[in-house]
Amino acid sequence: MTRSLALGRALGLAALVLSILPNAASAQTPSTNPSGDTPFNSMAIARDQTDECRVPKPPTDLAETAYLRNGYRAILRILIAEEALASETCTCLLDQFTWDQALTALPRFQTSDNLRLPFNVLELYAKADALEAQVVEACAE
Repeated sequence: MTRSLALGRALGLAALVLSILPNAASAQTPSTNPSGDTPFNSMAIARDQTDECRVPKPPTDLAETAYLRNGYRAILRILIAEEALASETCTCLLDQFTWDQALTALPRFQTSDNLRLPFNVLELYAKADALEAQVVEACAE
């Protein structure tokens, strides 16, 4: 009896799979073309427009971990936004800053003696976002 029950379940599963296959074959394959009309069921995500003045991802040799690199990126964003506010300029200042400046500014943002977690990246990103919003607001006037 157990054997016939298992066989019945296997046949039922096989029938279910066979009934799904024709529909799966006709489904559209997701497209990675960001510029065309992609169907709603596409899983492709178009890339954002690149911003010439956006602080790029730090080089991998800047720090051992992504956590540290992300912190240094946030610090550089803060430094740039602070300079823009202080100088009251609305032009891109990215080319006037280097990764070395972010490393040098670490003591100002350091919240821990732990070398692997010297700062809170989320707080740094929040501060950078707030300062950049102030720059945008000041430049909109």
